[in-house]
Amino acid sequence: MSLTRLLLRWLPALLLMAAIFAFSSLPASRLPHLGALDLLFKKGGHALGYAMLGLAYFYALPPRLSGGYRRALALLMAVLFALSDEYHQSFVEGRGSTLVDVAIDGTGALLALLVGTRYFPNSSSNSVS
Repeated sequence: MSLTRLLLRWLPALLLMAAIFAFSSLPASRLPHLGALDLLFKKGGHALGYAMLGLAYFYALPPRLSGGYRRALALLMAVLFALSDEYHQSFVEGRGSTLVDVAIDGTGALLALLVGTRYFPNSSSNSVS
């Protein structure tokens, strides 16, 4: 596989990782406060972001790997990134690091991998490979 094709396969995951890192770099004072919906949007954002990241990892991994192994590896990668992101966030002004957020991130990735790869099986082989 050419380097260009490899980069194209990983580009969505890399862009999502950069976006997650950028959002988690914002100090608490720069985050919007949405009143009663604040918790829902923040935790929902965690789940949605990592759902997309889990699927991006899945589709970036080589299609020759079995579906179950690819799902497990994509989930592991998403959880490891969530752990590293929470660690990074612990250094940001006014922000904290919690294992609850990692669990929400992992749950989002898991649900997306179970649903997305089951109901859209024809998408599991990358067209750029």
